[in-house]
Amino acid sequence: MLDLNEVAMFVQVARLGSFAEAARHLRMPSATLSRRVRQLEAHLGTRLLQRSTRKLALTSGGQDFLERCLPAVDELMAAGQLQLAGSQEPSGAVRVAAPSNFFDFFPMEWVSGFLAANPRVRIDFVLSDAAADLVAERIDVAFRGGPLRDAGSATRRIFASYGGLFASPGYVAAHGQPASLHELGEHHCVTPPPDAGSYATWRLLDADGAEQDVRVRGRFVSNMQDVLRKAACAGLGIAALPSILVASDIAAGRLVPVLPQYRRAGRGLSVIYASRHHIPHAVSAFVEMAMEKLAASQDWGSASVGAPAG
Repeated sequence: MLDLNEVAMFVQVARLGSFAEAARHLRMPSATLSRRVRQLEAHLGTRLLQRSTRKLALTSGGQDFLERCLPAVDELMAAGQLQLAGSQEPSGAVRVAAPSNFFDFFPMEWVSGFLAANPRVRIDFVLSDAAADLVAERIDVAFRGGPLRDAGSATRRIFASYGGLFASPGYVAAHGQPASLHELGEHHCVTPPPDAGSYATWRLLDADGAEQDVRVRGRFVSNMQDVLRKAACAGLGIAALPSILVASDIAAGRLVPVLPQYRRAGRGLSVIYASRHHIPHAVSAFVEMAMEKLAASQDWGSASVGAPAG
């Protein structure tokens, strides 16, 4: 098989008319360059260059070969330069997998600002509460909540805390604030579907980081966090929600913290790359923007609800 590196070396020697000059340009020993060109000649079965102590000239076969391969070598070099230049600026498509409620806590203005700053980037969002198959679905990066399953360098934690317990002012006025975790069992709670029976279990962390499991139940159940948020705002009960998701409701007075000294355990948000090798610049640029915005929003949200930041 023809060695394209040797073809490029021959082109450089023919252009500069000197092995020594071409070797300096290619940053390799002159003897190595001469040996590689001889290997090319042996592979082609023809002499390409006439060598003497004072002069270097193309043979007729060398001239014909140069004319045929020169345009291709130039195109390859130009393509390499364009790729190198393009790799310094984010460009291309970024395919992102995220939960279905992603844009409830990731403002579209963040995406708009990123695209305005990176005009050569296109973003394709795949929203689903099912974990995406990053390889089969050609996903570049995924945002996932819950415990980390891959502690390798392809996974990065954005924040570890989940949030806290919240209810509407109307619910608190009608039913009062629980004074302890034990009293949660006496309140209406809006929860995801229970694993078994009619009770759901909330695992909570106290101010010292100690975990406690609390069994709760209510008359409204949903598998969608945003639906649970809306139910809590409507006064249907106490909900355990991410502070980043309820920050605007807290600011607007639609929700208030319940037992703010506790927060949910075992959740958080992480970003997972499809591959840990050769991450495209556009992908890394988007992830850095998202992590910075989300981490800042989480810190603000935690402060606004009086819960410890993750």
